[in-house]
Amino acid sequence: MYTKKAVFAFSLCYLLSLSCALGSNKIGVNYGRLGDNLPSPYQSIEHLISMNVSHVKLYDANPEVLKLLSRTKIHVSIMVTNEQISSIASNQSHANLWVQENVISYYPDTKIQFVLVGNEVISYNDKKMWLDLAPAMRKIKKSLNKYDIHNIKVGTPLAMDILESSFPPSSGRFRSDIPSQVIVSLLKFLNATKSFYFLDVYPYFPWSANPTNMSLDFALMNSGNVTYKDPESGLVYTNLLDQMLDSVVFAMRKFGFDNISIAISETGWPHAGDIDQPGANAYNAATYNRNLVRKMTSYPPLGTPAKPGVEIPTFIFSLYDENQKSGPGTERHWGLLENNGMPIYEVDFTGTRPENEYSEMAKPVSNMPYNGKIWCVAANAASPMELAAALDMACGQGNGTCDELAPGKGCYEPVSVIAHASYAFSSYWAKFRSAGVPCYFNGLAVQTITDPSHGSCQFPSVVV
Repeated sequence: MYTKKAVFAFSLCYLLSLSCALGSNKIGVNYGRLGDNLPSPYQSIEHLISMNVSHVKLYDANPEVLKLLSRTKIHVSIMVTNEQISSIASNQSHANLWVQENVISYYPDTKIQFVLVGNEVISYNDKKMWLDLAPAMRKIKKSLNKYDIHNIKVGTPLAMDILESSFPPSSGRFRSDIPSQVIVSLLKFLNATKSFYFLDVYPYFPWSANPTNMSLDFALMNSGNVTYKDPESGLVYTNLLDQMLDSVVFAMRKFGFDNISIAISETGWPHAGDIDQPGANAYNAATYNRNLVRKMTSYPPLGTPAKPGVEIPTFIFSLYDENQKSGPGTERHWGLLENNGMPIYEVDFTGTRPENEYSEMAKPVSNMPYNGKIWCVAANAASPMELAAALDMACGQGNGTCDELAPGKGCYEPVSVIAHASYAFSSYWAKFRSAGVPCYFNGLAVQTITDPSHGSCQFPSVVV
């Protein structure tokens, strides 16, 4: 007799088109938990098993999650948080304690494969943490050796912003503002321990920044006639991901390191986003991730033009949408699963399913940039109390954002928190969008192409 759990697991496995009997040893999933509507860790691990995911990457070393994973065959990557780096770098006993509490307590029942020290450390302007990064990695590795654990690799995920040049790939070089000792000590450690250079790499971002001049098929890894030849190296590229990976390969070569393999600690494509974020839709997300899995599960391995035939361990971002992330709309829409555990789109993690066997998806209408005015207004479900606080923030900085809301001015009426917050949001966003401010306001605001102006009250807008 089928239990409800068994029926659900079978259904999810079918919908994701996965063979529940076989596991991919190359593709993992990032399990982030910055959401207030996510399934429990128990349910989440059940989902991972049903999806036939054999590797998961965590953003901490959560005891509940690690204990639950001990009952599975899933390989696990755990993380030293950024806040812990300097303490560990300063004292070997702190590293020993961290390893005792977060590795020894669970290993080997929990199949810990990687310990990642920090997350995108170089993306933060904390130069002490930059200098502490490699020492902290060395101390964690020394502690693992102390406990006779030699098959757990130590690394650190880094973003593409560590480079000051990435195109063409042969021009790849690390940023000149990063002290060379930071780069060299990191690369020396990875090389000596035969660990990976973990890279968070998202072709969506360079494509969406220039969608009219860059081929979407090239960014989505759709096979076709679009290629690029690097004028310096002569290497020919058929997709943007390989270009981005090889820019890091060439950057490492400039420091004399050619034997460090790359692992992709994060990649993916958003399935939704804001009006001013083209190409963020489920069709493109499904296309990218299916092509990614096929590429990374190919045998023999494909590698990249600069490193052909090299296997690239890869983690897709992410298991769920995370509604508590700030920033533009895409930040909250990278999930493979809805928060009820059902797939947002189909992906075969074995890489063997032909494209024509997937259910047909509606072609997207949001691949080209929106051309027109956009306003930023209060979300329908926003709490009046929270709106009042956000209104005070937007209007309380003395920058003229809310002048029209004063008594007797054009937007004073109607006198309501929702109406005033909508004006303040739109005015503030129009004034500061060019400085990177999103239409978000702690989740209280949404973009609209419907002009909220009324009577003599003209709402400021952004023209894209």
